[in-house]
Amino acid sequence: MYTTELLEARAVSPESCPALVLNADYTPLSYYPLSLWSWQTAIKAAFLDRVSVVAEYDRVVHSPRFAMRLPSVIALRDYVKPSSHPAFTRFNLFLRDRFSCQYCGARGDLTFDHVVPRAYGGRTTWANVITACAPCNLRKGGRTPAEAHMALRSAPRQPTAHELQVNGRAFPPHHLHETWRDYLYWDTELEA
Repeated sequence: MYTTELLEARAVSPESCPALVLNADYTPLSYYPLSLWSWQTAIKAAFLDRVSVVAEYDRVVHSPRFAMRLPSVIALRDYVKPSSHPAFTRFNLFLRDRFSCQYCGARGDLTFDHVVPRAYGGRTTWANVITACAPCNLRKGGRTPAEAHMALRSAPRQPTAHELQVNGRAFPPHHLHETWRDYLYWDTELEA
């Protein structure tokens, strides 16, 4: 006979139970995007002894001979050294610029802009590309900011992985399980 608690735990879909992945030092591998593994990957890693299960969901999965609560927080057994030079991607560029246009500060309809236009020999690098909203990008066109009479809020530069992590903390994910909070926001000020 099932208890009400067990029935409620079974009603939660395993797909809605991702595991927060921590490095061996118990810090998140990444804040944004948050390091999450599917429940299947987390269970496989636990069985292969590649991770330690730190916290669990109430949700239980079963096989014919085995039952296990789904991991909600896991820590890698081996430390993974974070990259000091993040990859140049659209997402990382937006994260560096805090998801805001570097001309007007708008947060919607974002794209990227070459500060020195490609027609002038500008390259697609950290030092020459910024986040821009579509209206500002259109207004600037194929000119330099000076030619378009548009001021940059900050000069483009290559960020460190640490800077991207710090910026990522300002954009919390839509889903936060209560077991994750101790590992994501351990450096925030505590309430009295």
